[in-house]
Amino acid sequence: DLDECAASPCKDHQYCLNTDGSFSCKACDASCVGCTGEGSEKCKTCASGYVKEDEKCTDIDECNLPEKVCVKENQDCVNTSGSYKCVCSEGFEDKDGTCVQT
Repeated sequence: DLDECAASPCKDHQYCLNTDGSFSCKACDASCVGCTGEGSEKCKTCASGYVKEDEKCTDIDECNLPEKVCVKENQDCVNTSGSYKCVCSEGFEDKDGTCVQT
């Protein structure tokens, strides 16, 4: 078997998996920018919104940062994978970018 992966035939956001007589390109984990294999522990660098923790790229919980990310009145922070979103608190709705009581 020839190791086609030695020639790095895959794109930057993929890793190469050598198979018998061939190879396949697999997508890197969403937490990675470039990788050497499957999973968040094989990242070359962590994607935006992720931090290296215990040799893995882990989601940053922006909602628990000391500096608030959702600063408008009556707004709550919701952590998402690699990011966050600001939503109106319960009992409030978005009216032209402002959270007003429903």
